[in-house]
Amino acid sequence: MGLLDPDRLFPIDESSRGLARALYKTVEALPIVSPHGHTDPRWFAENAAFPDPAQLFVTPDHYVFRMLHSQGIPLEAMGVPRVDGGWTETDPRKIWRLFAENFHLLRGTPSRMWLDHAFSEVFGLTERLSAATADASYDHIADCLTRPDFRPRALFERFNIEVIATTESALDDLRWHRMIRDSGWSGRVVTAYRPDAVVDPEFAGFAENVAALGELTGEDTATWNGYLAAHRARRAYFKEFGATSTDHGHATARTEDLPQAEAAALFAKALAGACTAEEADAFRGQMLTEMARMSLDDGLALQIHPGSYRNHSQPVLEKFGRDKGYDIPTRTDYVRALRPLLNAVGADPRLSVIVFTLDESVYARELAPLAGVYPALKLGPAWWFFDSPEGMRRFREATTETAGFYNTVGFNDDTRAFCSIPARHDVARRVDCAYLSTLVRTGRLDEDEAFEVAHDLAYRLAKQAYRL
Repeated sequence: MGLLDPDRLFPIDESSRGLARALYKTVEALPIVSPHGHTDPRWFAENAAFPDPAQLFVTPDHYVFRMLHSQGIPLEAMGVPRVDGGWTETDPRKIWRLFAENFHLLRGTPSRMWLDHAFSEVFGLTERLSAATADASYDHIADCLTRPDFRPRALFERFNIEVIATTESALDDLRWHRMIRDSGWSGRVVTAYRPDAVVDPEFAGFAENVAALGELTGEDTATWNGYLAAHRARRAYFKEFGATSTDHGHATARTEDLPQAEAAALFAKALAGACTAEEADAFRGQMLTEMARMSLDDGLALQIHPGSYRNHSQPVLEKFGRDKGYDIPTRTDYVRALRPLLNAVGADPRLSVIVFTLDESVYARELAPLAGVYPALKLGPAWWFFDSPEGMRRFREATTETAGFYNTVGFNDDTRAFCSIPARHDVARRVDCAYLSTLVRTGRLDEDEAFEVAHDLAYRLAKQAYRL
């Protein structure tokens, strides 16, 4: 048997499994729409070869190295760079061997399924990764990476990606997107506007970042009106490079709709570094509502990603920096938190507010009922820790009865791991087809409708919600 079971994730009973297979066959080869992610636009701009298997699969992927680290393996041993420039392993073969020796730690995880898919479907490996196969698999993948058909643009086309969105800071100069555009390559790589560094008073260097925003736009960002004008200018600039969305990674889902004089006073305190934690949260909440209003003008979808306690380990943050596997889900309120924004603009069907969660307990209690009535609100797919077969199934079971399918936005992969993109979309399509087959076999959906919904979930809803 190869690395992949052709019936993986389908129901056990043969009747439902057969229908799931039939549904999947109609969506398996649909183009990939990847409306939110973190792949590096530089890959597609320069189209240079990926350097080695370790840097492709291990060192940049916190899904992988956090699991190994949880068993006591130092991040340095996996090549994760240190803030101070101190020693980390730089021999990619040593990193790969360590990864292969500990591959069993990923058993039963979505990472294992994604990796097996990439090893099998992208690189043609037929044996499971282990200490015994480490060197042979390394040599095979390394050889593949020297070939033109494994360069980023060739893989983009091979993966049948119709469009992919990267995510850049509001202060990014978008040089790589400009290079992609000027190259004449037909691949569609767009950006997304991520303003956390200039809307979060608790972000390191907030005041300096706001000043830099003013320099980029020629606006006086020491004033509230100038600050808002600068955001509008940067959003317009991002739209020149294909942006159709903004992205906001706040600690909570709090929104505010303060009188403009109060918002201006709060902004002044933020610039002065005088905000309390409560005031900083209120300012972030005010900016979500301001961004929603800007979206009514420029059409950008607004994504809210709350509920992660970022950089839980202070020693790891100090030694290795942000995004090193120590972001942990927290309980999150949406009903009260989103009310100011939804009261202000939630009834406007021109607006697309896409909300994600790391708190599964709110699916049926809060998010599905909200999305099931407010025209502007849509549910993002099962995300991050729940970007998994069981997480996706629970998402459908908890939200469909109240929000339906058409107040959700299909699937997005939200990944830095380029070779996992086809695997992640394949998992989502299989899980959705399994769920739809169960609805049909239990008399809750007609079979012809299931085929339409499968197509919508795999392709159309993402294009519609993100205006792609």
